[in-house]
Formats: sequence, structure tokens, C-alpha cells
Amino acid sequence: MNSSFSEKVYILGRKVKAFIYGIPFSICRIFPIDKNKIVLWTVEGQGGYGCSPKYIAEELLKQSRENKSDYRLYWILTDTTKEFPKEIIKVKDSVWNRAYHMTTARFWIGNTRTFYGTRKRKGTTYIQTWHGSLSLKPIGKYRGENFSKMAYLVSKADSDLIDILISGSDYCTKMWRDGLFYDGRIEQLGIPRCDVLINEVDKKHKQFREEYNLPKDCKIVIYAPTFRGGSQGTFRSINENVSSIDFDRVIDAFEKRFGGTWYVFLRLHPQLLKYTDKMAVNTKSDRLIDVTVRPDMNEIMAATDAIITDYSTVIFEGFLTGQPGFIYADDLEEYVRDRGNMMFELNEIPFSIATNNDELINNILKFDDHEYRSKSESFIKQNGIMHDGKAVEKTIRLLNI
Repeated sequence: MNSSFSEKVYILGRKVKAFIYGIPFSICRIFPIDKNKIVLWTVEGQGGYGCSPKYIAEELLKQSRENKSDYRLYWILTDTTKEFPKEIIKVKDSVWNRAYHMTTARFWIGNTRTFYGTRKRKGTTYIQTWHGSLSLKPIGKYRGENFSKMAYLVSKADSDLIDILISGSDYCTKMWRDGLFYDGRIEQLGIPRCDVLINEVDKKHKQFREEYNLPKDCKIVIYAPTFRGGSQGTFRSINENVSSIDFDRVIDAFEKRFGGTWYVFLRLHPQLLKYTDKMAVNTKSDRLIDVTVRPDMNEIMAATDAIITDYSTVIFEGFLTGQPGFIYADDLEEYVRDRGNMMFELNEIPFSIATNNDELINNILKFDDHEYRSKSESFIKQNGIMHDGKAVEKTIRLLNI
């Protein structure tokens, strides 16, 4: 973490802003904590109704309707026009709104870091569900020299606020200590957002085919590349990765290998939503459907039959349904230089690796279902991945502490 002069100036500026940002949190302590108030967010307020906070909220709303719970839910959003259940109070993201609602809440439930400078008072419990699980791409400390000092400061400041971190595997419980700079309480309960992959596959298959007016017996492969960009305010386009896949050939390969009629769901990272209109896609087919605007990745995966990604954690969750997983990493060397070494050796994971279209097509055509299932089961057991479909239920029990 060698700091140049410009980096030191940048860090000083961030620290000053963080100090100023924290002042409203201190002022709002004049208001009492509401023991029935829960504040939630996804992607630092940029996300919608998705990921683990959604599924926790869904169960709390269900309990409230049955008079089994009286929690009130407040969701921080940069865009309050996003669709939410009417019972959830949408909070426009601003410094004072954040400060007031977070300072007066009994619980925080998020899937990403809070803003640098956030202050938490005694009496508030911060439950972090994290948006990733096992992954190829390194996080935090594991990025090595590619992990900036500012990124460390932001990560450590948030980790110091967390009271309970939810883990879904033996692997993550061990890895997150270093990766997230966290030495607090970890509850290995399973990942709430993954319950849908265990409990609602048939329901979501039917729902998505009806919503997109697709044949009820069609098959869907989702392509979900990871986010590319610096940790603190930089951005690197993924245009080349979206356009480099030949989706026409992919569709043809899936139909030859697995039979039936196939469609492709394109789902970019939520932080790239505003860039989608600039991204050229290499296909002549009308069977490519952009589902990026949907806020909940896991319900999409519950509806699909195969998954393609590059380095995203989603493949380590989507395969819990048994669907084939393929990795398309056409910029592997560049990505490692930028991000750091992969968390797993490529021969340790159950997914085939392709670095170009020809290799991807070959991997699809030669997919061995028996070998894949055997490797998947071994990988799940080796890394202690929990997938009993009861993670939401177990997480909500923590609210009764």
C-alpha cells in the first residue's frame, strides 16, 4: 500500500469528507432508537428490491401480515421510483435521511458497505449479508498490491461497525476474516438470497416464461459478467466482454447439446445499468433478452437452465439448482493484473473455462452432466456450502436477540 503524494492528498480529502458526513449521525442521536425499525439497502442505495435483504424483508412482511411481527421496514434508495411492496417505506438517499433513519433504527441489514464516515450508536445492530459468496475474483486483502490504501480504510471502517456477518459456507467463514478485515461475530446460517434457488425453481421457471412471453417449455441460459471498475470511484467499461461473446453460436450450441429451444438472458451488474445503452451486443437473434433492470439476480437464476459468467460469484450460487455452469474469461491475464490472483485454481472448480468463443462452444457441446454433478457435489462438500433453503428463517431469528 505504498502511497504517492497524490494518493495521500486524495485520502486526506476523503477523511475530511467522512468527518463532515458523520456529523449529522451525531446530531441525530437526540432522537431515540425505535425498537421496531429496520433500515435496509442494496448496492449502497443504488440497488433495488433484491439480494438477501429482499428475502429477509419478504419474510418479515409475511409475519407482519399474520400479526407475528411488528417491525417497520425502511429502504434507502437513490431512485425512489423503483418498485417495492407498499408496506416498505422508501427513503430517498441523502446525508440527512441516512443519518436520521440509520441513527434511529434498531437494525441495519445491508449487502454492501456503508458510506465512509457512517457512525453507529450503541443499541443499533448491523447485520451484513454481503452480496457475494465464493468467487474467483479476489476481495479485500486478497487483491494484494492491487488493493489501495483508501479501499482498505473504507473496508475496515465498515467492518468495525458490523455486529453480525452472515456466511453461507465454511470457506467464507474462514476467508472473510482476512478478506473483509473483520474480526467480529460470524453466523454461518446459509445465504438468504439462495433460498429461492432451493425452494422456488418450478415457480420461477413458470413466472419468467410467462412474463417474457416465452414458450413454457423453452430453456434459458443467463450470461452475467462481473463488475469491472476500481474500488474507489474509477470505472472500466466491459463493452469488450459483452460484445465478444457470439450469442448466436452459443444458442446453437445449447440446442445441439441439450435439445429444445434456447434463449439468452443478459444480466449486467446493477452498477452498470446506466451504461447498457452504450454496449454493443454480438447477435442477430431476437432470442437475447436484457434483464439487467431486474433487481434480483437470484430469482432470475432460479428460472434459468444454464449459466455463463466470467469471474462473478453468481456461478457458485446458480449451480445449487444443478444447472450447468460455464466460465468465459477472454481477458483472464488482464483481469488478474488489474484485480489480483484468482481465489481458486481453475482446476479446483467444477466449471469449464473458455478464453474465446471457439473454446466456449466446444465446452458446451462436450458438457458431461455426470462429471459435472460429481465435481459439484464434491466442491460443495469440500467448501462446506450450506443450501438447505432455510437461511432466511435462521437469519430472522437473530432479530430476537
